[in-house]
Amino acid sequence: MARREITDDLDELLEVLPPKLRDRIGNSDGLEDLLEIVLDLGRQPEARFLGGRFVYLDEKPIEREDIEFLTKRVGAFGHDNRAGIERTLHRISAIRNRYEDIIGLTCRIGRAVYGTIDVVRDVVEQDKSILLLGKPGVGKTTLLREVARVLSDAFNKRVVIVDTSNEIAGDGDIPHPAIGRARRMQVPASQRQADVMIEAVENHMPEVVVIDEIGTEAEAQAARTIAERGVQLIGTAHGNTLENLVLNPTLSDLVGGIQAVTLGDEEARKRGTQKTVLERKAPPTFDVVIEILDRDGYAIHHDVAKTVDLLLRGIPPRPEIRRRSVDGEIEVVEEEEFHVQYPGEVPDLVVGDHKRERIHSGHLDLVWTGSGPVPKLYNGILRLFPYAVSRNRIESAIRTTGLPVIISKELRQADVVLTLKGQYRRMPKAIREAEKRGLPIHVIRSNTVAQITDFLKEAFQGERSSSHEDALKEAEDALSKVETYDGSIELNPQNSYVRKLQHRLASKYHVKSVSVGKEPNRRVVYYRG
Repeated sequence: MARREITDDLDELLEVLPPKLRDRIGNSDGLEDLLEIVLDLGRQPEARFLGGRFVYLDEKPIEREDIEFLTKRVGAFGHDNRAGIERTLHRISAIRNRYEDIIGLTCRIGRAVYGTIDVVRDVVEQDKSILLLGKPGVGKTTLLREVARVLSDAFNKRVVIVDTSNEIAGDGDIPHPAIGRARRMQVPASQRQADVMIEAVENHMPEVVVIDEIGTEAEAQAARTIAERGVQLIGTAHGNTLENLVLNPTLSDLVGGIQAVTLGDEEARKRGTQKTVLERKAPPTFDVVIEILDRDGYAIHHDVAKTVDLLLRGIPPRPEIRRRSVDGEIEVVEEEEFHVQYPGEVPDLVVGDHKRERIHSGHLDLVWTGSGPVPKLYNGILRLFPYAVSRNRIESAIRTTGLPVIISKELRQADVVLTLKGQYRRMPKAIREAEKRGLPIHVIRSNTVAQITDFLKEAFQGERSSSHEDALKEAEDALSKVETYDGSIELNPQNSYVRKLQHRLASKYHVKSVSVGKEPNRRVVYYRG
């Protein structure tokens, strides 16, 4: 098992900060979780940490002299308003006013984390092109940097990094040691990234090209050109999941692209679809897609072509899920699974002798396949398994309602299944398995945010548990004491939804609050400002 080591060169960043801020940061707790330092003109400077915690670094607001002090000690700002500190991975980003004066700075902490590749090392070793996806800040660039180092050092491959904003190998002419023997080509302006990608292949004969943040059609075409020349590509793109990428008209070419195809009558009947369907139009540029779920969790699509084909037929992907446990061991939580039969090939809607009881509620049908009465659901957090329902639209509905819903990628961990009326009629394998497990199945008529939102609201209507009320009462009691209490008051652990309500209460009472600890013991702490 690889040992994880972290190098953050934090002293170099402290040296460029105004002196009045250095000591305060150096004496702060939890510097290993420091995410960024924010300096905005006329506002108090902040140090922001993972998990939403922040600390004010000075009671006095930032002045123009403070901003000028920092900008004179870092590299020149490029067209993307980014600068760096030579031979470090820190990134300094500027906010300008309409007259191009810098009025705000974001100092993002750059860390080289050695050992992050161990969870997916076997995938990287296969000489396949790999695309990394995930939310901002989840660790895509960190993993990309480690992949470049391992391929160049451990496998003696000719690796060239196309470094658009110097995030992979740091600022300055000499790259950071974290990339090993890999070579780095800097991009003078983000608009020229596609040209530099092609130049890397034509001039420097790489076996591997590493690219960060593929975001335009020109860059997607350049990536395809490189892949067609037999060069292994390792890159990241804008998007959280493979499904996002398929629906993105600019970047869908990375996974094969989409085109409308008219089927014959017999083929349409076989598939159980309309005659005009969407299909993949070309081989994908990237053979493998890795979704970075969090720092220790990965969803791996080993066969992108097959996965995209199934997605376009309305069958959600079931990638391999890997995690690094607390003790550092790597475990496969779920094996990759492909549903290879067409939905229309299952004519019988009845599974075994299960009893079905339907409750009609507007556009919703609740289908319970157990032998007793319909159970009371939605106590606490709802774990929802979507089948042929857009995850993006579910996430949008969750954000709109603010309800405590988790989208489960595993049927066995779900409380309820949400699917479309047409899918339920065809009874595909996943729905049959849900019925065998006795899971409630909700059916909506169309794949829209409005219907998903209505489903969530109706599901939770009148179902706020007494535990929520107890948690809010505990918060109110603590808030009434915190003003006269010498120190902080720590509440009991709660889920993210309840913690959000507790933070809102603190804001109402003008009391400082922060979440501490790790799930499932994460909790809110109140303290005087």
